[in-house]
Amino acid sequence: MTEAEQKVISVNRWRLVLGSQSDRELEFSGDENEIQRFEDMEQLLDYLYSRSDGDDVRNEHGQRKGGLGKSQLNAAKWINKVRTLFPKQTAEVIEKHALDEFGLTELLTDKQVLEKMTPNMDLLKSILQLRHLMHGEVLETAKRIAAHVAEELRSKLENSVRRSILGRIDRNTSSPIHSARNLDIKKTVRRNLKNYDTESGQLMLKEIYFSNRIKRYNNKRVIIAIDESGSMAGSVIYSAVMAQIISNLPFAEVKLVIFDTNVVDLSAHAGEPAQVLMSVQLGGGTCIGKALAYCESLINTPSQTVVICVTDLYEGDDPRKMLNITRNIITSGAKMSFLTALDESANAAFDRSMGQQLADMGAFVGAMTPEQLADHIGGIFG
Repeated sequence: MTEAEQKVISVNRWRLVLGSQSDRELEFSGDENEIQRFEDMEQLLDYLYSRSDGDDVRNEHGQRKGGLGKSQLNAAKWINKVRTLFPKQTAEVIEKHALDEFGLTELLTDKQVLEKMTPNMDLLKSILQLRHLMHGEVLETAKRIAAHVAEELRSKLENSVRRSILGRIDRNTSSPIHSARNLDIKKTVRRNLKNYDTESGQLMLKEIYFSNRIKRYNNKRVIIAIDESGSMAGSVIYSAVMAQIISNLPFAEVKLVIFDTNVVDLSAHAGEPAQVLMSVQLGGGTCIGKALAYCESLINTPSQTVVICVTDLYEGDDPRKMLNITRNIITSGAKMSFLTALDESANAAFDRSMGQQLADMGAFVGAMTPEQLADHIGGIFG
């Protein structure tokens, strides 16, 4: 890092300490992305420290002023953005201040506040982050929100995912792909009988129908291992929903595990994403090798098995163990995929060095949207 870059970071950090009231005396500097990141961080700090009963230490007069700032945050968005923008240790300190000193406990203690919040991904991510602190009626309300959001995601994704994975002929729906192999002859003739020309004895085809394709499979096993790291909240949610969708397919048997330093088999609840999500304990250590060893024990017929590990690849244990077990799974004939993110944006932060080593030995490594994962599984079993 150059001296000029160090100076920019130092100035921007001082601006965070002084607060938004110092914007006329000290502006953020750097490129557009750098300035935007620090402005977002400042908004998060303002949201918390303006709650203080005393003076905001970053405001000389202890007063707030109106302005043309961004839309107001709520507790759910605040928690998620803090964990995204700040380093882990810093985020933990800020969250502790929020809960212990400034009473930011709406999501933990007040059932009515939680019920009034719109059930969405931001709220569900926050619930997963704080679930271990919830009790009684608040926890029951959180469970209902988890079920609601999971069901909305399933409804949104299921049809496209099923078509992508199955690739089968569905006589009830028409295919947008007009090819000879997709031609539905019976349907085309039946629908055009009204156009039969008795004089010429010819059937005039005014509409031609094509059907979606279907491939039939038997006894395929999909093993999904989900990393409980705090940074994986969005991927955990989508993984649970995808496990439900895949488990409902006629060809698939889903084995579902979650892991940190321990491994928990939730295969019995693969069709219940809300139950899976409320079993997750985000944060803590990570032993990917231990989880993969358990997954390896679930493989009966390697050629009919795909192992999907959803993780950021930051191994807390001996990385050689993870590499060795991955090599064993691939050598057995099973397909091994590491998803560094599984969500709507597929933007991942992961250990790229480890990812390259895994890819070099034949594993798939990459971030995906749920639709892309469906295509990926369909390609493996196709």
